[in-house]
Amino acid sequence: MSIHRFHGRIAGVGSTSGVRVVLGSWERTPLGSFGDAMIETPAGHRLLLAPTAEVAAFIETTYSFDEVRLEPFEVNRVGDAWQVRSPSLTLDLSVGPRMPLGRLLRAVPSRVAASPAWATVVDPVARVALRGVRTRGTALEGRREFYGATDLHRVVAMTGSLEGSPLGGLAPVDPPCRFGFSSTPRTPSVTTVVTTVVTTVW
Repeated sequence: MSIHRFHGRIAGVGSTSGVRVVLGSWERTPLGSFGDAMIETPAGHRLLLAPTAEVAAFIETTYSFDEVRLEPFEVNRVGDAWQVRSPSLTLDLSVGPRMPLGRLLRAVPSRVAASPAWATVVDPVARVALRGVRTRGTALEGRREFYGATDLHRVVAMTGSLEGSPLGGLAPVDPPCRFGFSSTPRTPSVTTVVTTVVTTVW
């Protein structure tokens, strides 16, 4: 059994075009720092954008996609602004205030909040309070996954395009994304998180 921890932020946004995007901005991981995007179109096509073959291999053996693209992928965070650039996706996000749930998460000691044990305890609450959200579950290849959230901020504005087509304005993440056992919150937001993935072989 191997345990892999990914420290970073996840931004989940919907758009008036119907495209939903889940962005990862990962600072400390077994694969180094990197950014990635999981995208679901209105037709249900699930696309992964990853910067390297190693990153793509780990993600696509954990989540489900219809298409995987390897391409340069940059996530730049300056203050409350996120700027995402790749050949397929451009996205600019404005991050707003801490949400009420974020204030509750901040009250929990970070070591506790990031632990798989805590993710297991709060999973029933997350299921009820946040439609589509789970904090623990089983992914592909029998991998067990735990999301330890430590903060939550609202996304207040978005502009961007996918393959040159405008995404439109900011909208809820609805319907929930179907990459794995959990989606991001329906309200566009940025979650500070420690993701723990338990594998049998990697």
